[in-house]
Amino acid sequence: MDKRYQVFISSTYADLKNERAKVIQTIMELDCIPAGMEIFPAIDEEQFEFIKKVIDDCDYYILIIGGRYGSISAEGISYTEMEYDYAITKNIKVIAFIHSNPDQIPMGKSEKNSDLRQKLQDFKLKVSTNRLIRFWTNAEELPGLVALNLPKTIKRYPAIGWIRANSTSNPEVYVELNEIRKENQELKSQITTNDNKLDIANLAEIEDLIEISGKHTYWNDQYHQDVNSNWSKKLTWGEIFALISPYLLKKPNDSKVKEKLSQVIYETIQNFVDSGISYIRDQDFQTIKIQFSALQLIELETTTDKSGQINLIWNTTEKGKNLMLNLRTIKK
Repeated sequence: MDKRYQVFISSTYADLKNERAKVIQTIMELDCIPAGMEIFPAIDEEQFEFIKKVIDDCDYYILIIGGRYGSISAEGISYTEMEYDYAITKNIKVIAFIHSNPDQIPMGKSEKNSDLRQKLQDFKLKVSTNRLIRFWTNAEELPGLVALNLPKTIKRYPAIGWIRANSTSNPEVYVELNEIRKENQELKSQITTNDNKLDIANLAEIEDLIEISGKHTYWNDQYHQDVNSNWSKKLTWGEIFALISPYLLKKPNDSKVKEKLSQVIYETIQNFVDSGISYIRDQDFQTIKIQFSALQLIELETTTDKSGQINLIWNTTEKGKNLMLNLRTIKK
């Protein structure tokens, strides 16, 4: 496929017009796509937001430093330095060309203000930490330096690049793009989940205790009548989830969960009666439901049956399934 790379050219503008023009011409001759702020020679805060979008689309970043620091932003640094900092945050490979003899730069192209000269010096020091540094003394040297270093950088640090739409007929490309699309959708879903997650202070965790109460009713053959007894049991949230989670795999409705939860909790009580029916206190059941939801162990969704009856369905999340496996599997 005929892949081309987009290269952003960053520098001060008025003093380096000639140098920028030569670099742009070289980049085009290398079958790359130059991108720069020729359309915005006088930049401001609003235009910088657009510049960031242009940088986002670029594969490589060329920085040319001469004798000027450049226009200062509201943050107190030049827009050229802001462009450089942004490119670094985006992990775009930078090739920097720094003038080797600042004293030889004409007065009209050098900073007269001592503060700006110091800012320029600090900027050079920051850039010098990048190992792809080359020095230049005149505009005629730049095309050769770019032609030598850009292809090396592309070979050593291959980027995504751009291709024509009609060049992507290879089926493997479509498969790869489809995988990327699915991964992107999954990441968006995770972001949405995290954005929607409630930040609840001091939320009880699975090892914390709660006391659950209920009532048990059974038929007594001796007295020929129902016998009612109240019961209560202290359990951790993890113990409760371990008891009920296997039954949630069938996605039961709210009433089925309450029925099963009443049974399994009652059966943990010492000397429980192995007959009859148990009923968990409704407020305790509602608390368990909300707590499991807050802990992201379950998801609740509503369905409507043919008669129009609305049912609340319990689904176990991936986090809940992992916790269930950890709690219920037999360890060596």
